[in-house]
Amino acid sequence: MQSVEIDRSKRLKEEPEKGHNRWHPDIPPILEVEEGEEVVLETRDASDCQIQPGMTEADLAGLDAKVAHPLTGPVYIKGAEPGDLLEIEYLDIVAQPRGWTRNRPGAGFLRDIFTEPYLAHWQIEDGWATSPQIPGVRIIDGSFMGTAGIAPSHEQLRAWAAREADLVSRGGTAAPPDPEDAVPSGGTIAEMGLRTLPPRENCGNVDAKQLTKGSRLLIPVNVAGALYSAGDGHFAQGDSECCITAIEMGATAAVRFKLLKGAAARHNIRFPRYAHPGYFLPPEWAAPRNFIATMGMPIRADGTQEGEDYLTLAARNALINMIELLQDRGWSKEQAYIICSVAVDLKISNIVDLPNVTVSAFLPEDIFQG
Repeated sequence: MQSVEIDRSKRLKEEPEKGHNRWHPDIPPILEVEEGEEVVLETRDASDCQIQPGMTEADLAGLDAKVAHPLTGPVYIKGAEPGDLLEIEYLDIVAQPRGWTRNRPGAGFLRDIFTEPYLAHWQIEDGWATSPQIPGVRIIDGSFMGTAGIAPSHEQLRAWAAREADLVSRGGTAAPPDPEDAVPSGGTIAEMGLRTLPPRENCGNVDAKQLTKGSRLLIPVNVAGALYSAGDGHFAQGDSECCITAIEMGATAAVRFKLLKGAAARHNIRFPRYAHPGYFLPPEWAAPRNFIATMGMPIRADGTQEGEDYLTLAARNALINMIELLQDRGWSKEQAYIICSVAVDLKISNIVDLPNVTVSAFLPEDIFQG
């Protein structure tokens, strides 16, 4: 077994030999492993250890904004070649004893509604997270790596940057390459490396809460050695991570690699896949057993009817209805948004009965104590 240990009292830029925060095929590996070898990686939280206990919303304005996500790696897997399918098995994911969730103005799914910062600190102990900012709630351990992936090829790097730039030119949202806060700093990697904010075909920041201990993540290999990296640990998250953060934490991930030689090329697999041989959480939490759900349909606040292309509007309405439900139970609007981000799952209930495609927001009632 090999391992990478980090000093969480330091920022990634102070230990640049341990990781990176941009995707680029020329980032040198920090470790080489054999197929089947167990590897343990210590990782930093998504803020690069900037958010500390005792901080308030007033402290957030001065944080470095372009450090997400600090990743530990890359790890070179011997024998991995373009066209292979790399399987990453998560043997264990161990949480650090504290975490945080924040709403960042200008970000998040309901950014036009939630325009003020909000910060919740979480204590993690005995498999549960609790927060003085969200009293009476406890969240079960569902630890997973929010960001994990492999290096793109040079061709992919250029193509992905171009397609995202085209989206921006058409009025869309993307995070183009930016050397500010980049690790490695300076040079071509900082200038051209892709930001880790969106997931892509190399996986990355998919925030799939089902990638817990025991899961297997499969990614088409793009470069020799695959170059796997991970970070952005989440103790728990609702499907959608609507306020843009989950219960963010430093974590230690134990992984094992398997190569399916030529499988990606043979089966024309372009995008990641993932699987779990059992329940990704205890069944009563994975379902969940005891829940209340709100619905959203593609109907605007002024009554305008939209159609099947407006699933986002349906999801928005489901979340707004859930926030209103939580406010009726005594939570502030900001507390309700945090609860939705860390515990509420959005699910597509109906995509065929036009015009009202339906999204439901599921709230597990058992998170409430007393």
